Amino acid sequence: MFAAAVCVLRLTPDAVWRATPRELALALGPFAGLAAPPSRARLDDLMQRFPDTR
Repeated sequence: MFAAAVCVLRLTPDAVWRATPRELALALGPFAGLAAPPSRARLDDLMQRFPDTR
């Protein structure tokens, strides 16, 4: 989200950190259809295959 806000919206890093998640979501709304989030099943599969362990 940070990269999108800086690169797409051209916000300064300070402006991104001051914005609420809701403000960023609304500002990035027109770009939201570009990539859908993974389904719960897909996320579970990825977490199983690539656990966050050392």
